[in-house]
Amino acid sequence: MGRKGSPRSPQAEGGSRAASPPASSSPSPLWALPEELLLLICSYLDAQALGRLGQVCRRLRFFTSRDVLWRRIARGCLNSGFTQLGTDLAAGVPVKERVKVSQNWRHGRCRREILLKWKRNLMPWMELDGEYLYLSQAENIEAYRLCPDSTGLQRHPQAIFSGHQEDVCRFVLVNSHVVSGGGDGSIVLHKIHGSYSVKFSAHEQEVNCVDFQGGLIVSGSRDRTAKVWSLSAGRVGQCLHTVQTEDRVWSIAISPLLSSFVTGTACCGHTSPLRIWDFESGQLSTCLGTDFHRGAGVLDVFYETPSLLLSCGYDTYIRYWDIRTSTRKCVQEWEEPHDSALYCIRSDGNHMIASGSSYYGVVRLWDKRQTRCLQSFHLSSPTSSPVYCLRFSTTHLYAALASALHVLDFTTP
Repeated sequence: MGRKGSPRSPQAEGGSRAASPPASSSPSPLWALPEELLLLICSYLDAQALGRLGQVCRRLRFFTSRDVLWRRIARGCLNSGFTQLGTDLAAGVPVKERVKVSQNWRHGRCRREILLKWKRNLMPWMELDGEYLYLSQAENIEAYRLCPDSTGLQRHPQAIFSGHQEDVCRFVLVNSHVVSGGGDGSIVLHKIHGSYSVKFSAHEQEVNCVDFQGGLIVSGSRDRTAKVWSLSAGRVGQCLHTVQTEDRVWSIAISPLLSSFVTGTACCGHTSPLRIWDFESGQLSTCLGTDFHRGAGVLDVFYETPSLLLSCGYDTYIRYWDIRTSTRKCVQEWEEPHDSALYCIRSDGNHMIASGSSYYGVVRLWDKRQTRCLQSFHLSSPTSSPVYCLRFSTTHLYAALASALHVLDFTTP
């Protein structure tokens, strides 16, 4: 985004000339200007002014709806589909519509619904992938097709991935593969489109967390180890490194550069619960933070970029780390208002963070530019349940609790 008073031409941001707009019932003197100049003038307008300009005539309504004019505004909005680097994660959806929906996220305007219920309490995990939602149910992972309006799920799962003898603890969905870790200490890999699957014994106790990128799997376990596994031809399931973490591993994530991975542990000893390990050597690269209290275990970690990551856990804080500036202290932190442990976090890659807490299914939305919580949603009442996992698109947020899957629909106020 350019500085005020010297905006960049929207056409330089990837805009292209549109087809001729529909004829207007009353000509506007603005059309005497070259299109490049008209684009530059409109680039000074905020969302409200741009919307009002579009009410002047049909030609201006068509012109002011162009993505190139709204992209600058969308980058400053919550969950509009743009990352900090400007990458568009929701290509194909009109940017103007995303800006409108973003206001519903900011003000907490949504419709709530329970999509699925199950009879016994579980610790479900889930992933979103285009038209499908993947949800762990005990020892299986089920793939549900989202309804065309994204407000519901098809009644029955389209596919079921099995292989564990005990409950699935966590799983990831990468490059048409599902990789899961289970309470039986094993890791199972399934190819989504096909019958190919691999299972191998990984840890002596349950596999609490897994991640998969670049042909490598990393896993963390209650047995106080993290391991790196190969999936290359002829070496599938071969352990490349065993890292002695000296503590139970609750969360794990691979750096986008594929050069290292981070572990979040239970913090029962005197070492930092957040540590980064080198992929090639398996050795400790760095520790994050110095002021964690005993028992302040890290339950979820999330990389935004190779140098920026988020963490949360039992100490009730969301922490934002920039390893380029400091490994001793986070650059920002947000405290859960009701002093509850935070089970999961997710980011839109730009300004918004969503968190799930340990009591009464509380989901909170945060704006990184503010210190206080932006919006709160209580999904579990009167029975208390943690939010074990949450995922969101630009229009919907899905939260998995002990006995139900909830959705918040932000497309309608």
